[in-house]
Amino acid sequence: MKRLAVYCGSATPDDPRYMELAAQVGATLAQHGIGVVYGGGRLGLMGAVATGALEAGGEVIGVIPEALANSEVANHDCTELHTVSGMHERKKLFTDLSDGFVTIPGGVGTMDELWEAMSWAQLGYHSNPVGLLNAFGFYDQLIAFNSHMASVGFVRPAHHSIMIWDGDIEGLLGKMAAYEPHKPIFQMKADDL
Repeated sequence: MKRLAVYCGSATPDDPRYMELAAQVGATLAQHGIGVVYGGGRLGLMGAVATGALEAGGEVIGVIPEALANSEVANHDCTELHTVSGMHERKKLFTDLSDGFVTIPGGVGTMDELWEAMSWAQLGYHSNPVGLLNAFGFYDQLIAFNSHMASVGFVRPAHHSIMIWDGDIEGLLGKMAAYEPHKPIFQMKADDL
């Protein structure tokens, strides 16, 4: 994995552990020689990931929509900063530039990015690992809900393991490196669906 897209919040929670985690994730990726592709902002967890990676000597590629770049939240310290017209172009460029995806704590936008990465993997638009960093148990209920969708039958058995999760960034990177792509829906026959 040469580059990973990191999905996370642009907010700064009151609990300082989240900002510390984001900086640690950026630094850890840089120490492993993995470039960061992220939302291009300088605020909240996004900014902390970028700063952590840059301070550790890593590559940081920001991808930000024009509307956000124009509101002065763009991080011009990035190795590269791409300004795109909207969110669809942003997420496509995340996918094009990355060898996988890591989701750390965040809100609605972070969930949008995670579920789209999982959906695109399920369909076959990419075959890259989709990681979820469950630090502090933040995503316990999301992991349980993903299992619930599978147990009810809305997630096929072949696709239940698309979401790779761990509570530690080193453990998560190890699992992602070992990921073997599943059979996507585009390659399945009607009887498999």
